[in-house]
Amino acid sequence: MLSPRFLLLRSAATMTSRSLCTGAVLKQGKAPDMAEVRNRLREIVGASTNWSDHQEAMAERVTLLSKLAKSQNDLPAKRMEDSYLEVHLPLGSEPQLREKYLTFHNTVRFGRILEDLDSLAVLISYSHTYNPAVKRSPLSIVTALVDKIDMRQHIVYPDCDIKFTGHVTWVGKTSIEAKMHMSQYCDGAYAPVLDATFVMVARDPENKRAAFVNPLKPVGPEEEKLFQEGEANKSRRVELSTASLLKVAPTDEERKIVHNLFLNTLDPKTVSFRSRVLPPNSVWMEDAKLKGLEICHPQERNIFNRIFGGFLMRKAYELGWANACSYGGYRPSLVAVDDILFQKPVEIGSLLLLSSQVCYTQGKHIQVRVHSEVFDPLTQQHNTTNVFHFTFMSDRDVPNVIPKTYGESMLYLDGKRHFNQTVEC
Repeated sequence: MLSPRFLLLRSAATMTSRSLCTGAVLKQGKAPDMAEVRNRLREIVGASTNWSDHQEAMAERVTLLSKLAKSQNDLPAKRMEDSYLEVHLPLGSEPQLREKYLTFHNTVRFGRILEDLDSLAVLISYSHTYNPAVKRSPLSIVTALVDKIDMRQHIVYPDCDIKFTGHVTWVGKTSIEAKMHMSQYCDGAYAPVLDATFVMVARDPENKRAAFVNPLKPVGPEEEKLFQEGEANKSRRVELSTASLLKVAPTDEERKIVHNLFLNTLDPKTVSFRSRVLPPNSVWMEDAKLKGLEICHPQERNIFNRIFGGFLMRKAYELGWANACSYGGYRPSLVAVDDILFQKPVEIGSLLLLSSQVCYTQGKHIQVRVHSEVFDPLTQQHNTTNVFHFTFMSDRDVPNVIPKTYGESMLYLDGKRHFNQTVEC
């Protein structure tokens, strides 16, 4: 939550014009919308809306290498208020915008919200690193991780205005944590919908090496608390990475869980480790998959000539939602998005393979993991680009998902870990 000092500082007209780094043309007396956010991002890096011009503009960014700071100490410290943004999505007051966000069931497409959050997080980061003496930023700021998105309301109405707010809460040497909040105007007031935490990284103009960002100077106990939470988040991520099942064996308790799952699937009529029987009200994990393919066209590019991370999140979410819907037999609601890791950029023209897997269930909850990889038809090579974790909730209890192989058992335990983190928060 933002401190009272933040809230007192911000009137709609003065705050929004300053937050967009004085470069965007804003509608008089109105907060900026998402179109203005994306236009401002193009201005900051010198990108074009035209595909051929865009390629040329990106090539020219090499000349900005000399403007990078040699050390973080060379950059002035910024305050949290320097990066504060308030952006509106006028679904209620501008009906022509509504169709882009509308589902068949008259709700809002959450995949579109993920795209907007991604764009907003990038602009928040650029607001933190803004230098009025430089026309174009030498930094290439990209999303490294979606640490957490917690839903505070499961229904988002397609005919009510939405407001996004956010600012930088923690900074490392080359990384930035941005917290964002989304609320919707209903019954005469804005009600909270979700809280999101993104981790961004700064790269050089060619997007090849890490680059330094401005340090952050917390002011007052509330800001210091937010900064310490950012430090704790970093430590937690390091700890989770160290304990990953791809690196170390499961814990004793987890090994017992896997063995009990195995014993519960043995055929009591035979004395054989190979004879497996599916327990009642259960589904084999291998039967709880859904796959998709996307051809990555230039239309979906970001300001750095790669495929937009928000587009990848939208496609992964929609596949994960469809998988949860098919598995549970009801239209599920999203509970949380957790630990979306952007391992490699996706190049334009790539064949993007998406694989969704129900990996853990408990009561009405369905934990879904979506793995994305690019496939090169010339070399026949597959390279993982992203892993997405979504927690859904159905209207009724769902079948238990049961692993059959050791690899599936590791997916089960990983899904259980992510689900437990969601429940504990």
